[in-house]
Amino acid sequence: MSVPGTPSFYIGDLPIHGEAILSPMDGFSDLPFRAMARRLGSAMSYSEFINAIDVMQGHPSVQQKIAYTAAERPMVFQLFDDDPARLLEAALRLRQYDPDIIDVNMGCSAKTVAGRGAGAGLLRQPAKVAQIFSALSRALDIPVTGKMRLGWDDDSLNYLEIARIVQDNGGQLLAVHGRTKKQAYGGEANWEAIAEVKTALRIPVIGNGDVCTVADIARMRRFTGCDAVMIGRGAIGNPWIFAGLDRQQVSPQQVRATMLAHLESMLDFYGAERGLVLFRKHASRYISPFRLSTEQRQLLLTSQTADDFTRLVDEFAGEPVLA
Repeated sequence: MSVPGTPSFYIGDLPIHGEAILSPMDGFSDLPFRAMARRLGSAMSYSEFINAIDVMQGHPSVQQKIAYTAAERPMVFQLFDDDPARLLEAALRLRQYDPDIIDVNMGCSAKTVAGRGAGAGLLRQPAKVAQIFSALSRALDIPVTGKMRLGWDDDSLNYLEIARIVQDNGGQLLAVHGRTKKQAYGGEANWEAIAEVKTALRIPVIGNGDVCTVADIARMRRFTGCDAVMIGRGAIGNPWIFAGLDRQQVSPQQVRATMLAHLESMLDFYGAERGLVLFRKHASRYISPFRLSTEQRQLLLTSQTADDFTRLVDEFAGEPVLA
């Protein structure tokens, strides 16, 4: 992809070009999807979150999560753990794979993660956040960043405290999801809180939450003053948002071409059988606006081979359903 001359902002000395970024999403932000989003205009690539325990134990899933292409740079490896020493050691081990940035996950609301004090669980332990960022920023020769929520629940909103701790202990960027851990993905994202964080910090701030259209990107930036916008669920089945296009502006032919190119890259990366199975969750979002019957959707999403999937897409394209 072409890179404009003037950076939108810097993470440390690293120039970032663009205002929209694909969010790290477990089970979605793999190499095939990231690379597609990056080609369409996402400003950088975040890995799926990586368990520091898996890094230390040499779990095979780690190699798949940290695989990336040169075209994806700047490349961010996102780590999570509740143990500062283990998190540091995992970051040092991953440094050999030459990421541009190491990011600390302080936002995952899943019980298996937050419940053990990692992810959003770190928001309840400000001293530990300080310890983590201080240790990583001193030990690593690349920027250390964080992604956080607003707090554990509405009774413990400590986002400004955590944000200042990140900055004061060497963090060079902070992404803020405008929800609490308890909210998960329900309710509305609090953009006012994101604006407060942006006002309070000197380092760049990325806003996250309830961005589903191109207009939402501009609206969040205008409302919060954030340096860039992170898009998660709104980009699934809609990667064209990074090219400045809303889904209704994309022709059925382009949807077909992009969807099948995505499928092919999934097959190449994961192998035919697993790639097709993992692609189904993307396919369900790609086809969601189509005027398909329940039976047609079921046939597509249970295709046993990529050829069958392609054949059905083309068969249904012969009907007035892919418009």
